[in-house]
Amino acid sequence: MREAHPLTRPAPARLLDLTRLIRRAGRRPTGIDRVELAYLTRLLAGDAPLFGLVRSSLGFVLLDRDGLGPVAERLRGAAEWGAADLLSWSARKSGQAVQRAESDLRRLARARCLPNRLGAMLARHLPRGTVYLNVGHTNLNERVMWAVRRDMGGRVVVMVHDMIPLDFPDLQRPGTVQTFRNRMRVVALHADVILCNSRHTAARARHHLAQWGPVPTCVTAPLGVGLPAGDARGLPPGLPPDVPYFLALGTIEPRKNHALLLDVWEDWGPDAPPLVICGSRGWLNEDVFRRLDALPPGSPVREVAGLDDAAVAALLAGAAALLMPSKAEGFGLPPVEAAALGTPVICSDLPVFREILGNIPVYVEESDRYLWKKAIESLLKGQEAEQARIRTQGYVPPRWDDHFDLVLPLC
Repeated sequence: MREAHPLTRPAPARLLDLTRLIRRAGRRPTGIDRVELAYLTRLLAGDAPLFGLVRSSLGFVLLDRDGLGPVAERLRGAAEWGAADLLSWSARKSGQAVQRAESDLRRLARARCLPNRLGAMLARHLPRGTVYLNVGHTNLNERVMWAVRRDMGGRVVVMVHDMIPLDFPDLQRPGTVQTFRNRMRVVALHADVILCNSRHTAARARHHLAQWGPVPTCVTAPLGVGLPAGDARGLPPGLPPDVPYFLALGTIEPRKNHALLLDVWEDWGPDAPPLVICGSRGWLNEDVFRRLDALPPGSPVREVAGLDDAAVAALLAGAAALLMPSKAEGFGLPPVEAAALGTPVICSDLPVFREILGNIPVYVEESDRYLWKKAIESLLKGQEAEQARIRTQGYVPPRWDDHFDLVLPLC
């Protein structure tokens, strides 16, 4: 029998790890969560054999395509998670949403097993040669890799979103740097293909992974950008402001450098324009949290969290500029989304921003508060604001179709 031509050979079965999304059930997907959900949505739309793997509080859960469809609906908010079952006590520390999510997984599962039986479960239920896809930075451990490689005869494709914990360990939560290092060592030793969201991330990945031996093939595949239509009805009273305002978007953590913006606005005084800080509070940022808590009534600075995507899009589209004084990024979705909406961007001069956005933003050194104030002031002037918006015209953000056209033939 003649072998099928490589271009027409059927796609292999794929096993998508969904552990991160399930562990964050009940939260609005952000960042890496959105990437994992985009992969689930795209793979469900295809016809290749598809399975999902989740490390739950009681061991591993295997889902087939029939089970993944209802899970995707719940993750997208199109359906509610079901009632928690009697076994959900094991996830009680993770919150009610995770308890309900894990209960649904058990109801929808094709198979379940204790951790030490993972290899046997995969070998029993999945075709040999299935490709394990991990785009969420979780479950990257020797147990999973050996189960995929040895017991299932599969290939391993992993997405690396950034190497920030190794490049900037002082900005991380206690204990997380070593955990990340252990995961990257596993990736270096077991991955067949590493997907990177930017050339910058690929370069940093090669640099760090080389300490463990030959670096697996690294493929740069920029993330797709899909924005919902803006809907201001989801905004709290007083937003958006009825005068030109600036927006900082992202988790309030040290590397996002909100402290610099608070310094700028403090220097500016009562005549400062409105600044909306949109994002959940993160870690190691107690001084910034104290400053936000101490803002007086009527302050031009306002903090808001928990908005849905449509409300965030409305804020972003109406802003005089997005402000992004980050100390480090692997990709940086907010400035890409801003440029796609025609909103000017002022950001720190990071290689990844130059790579993805070219000459669209105004670049400012991330610690120079004087230059940041000058750059922000310039966008309150009609002519300069118009020129900043003109630079966004014709910008075409990366598309998920392009991303998957590049990635799927590799897995």
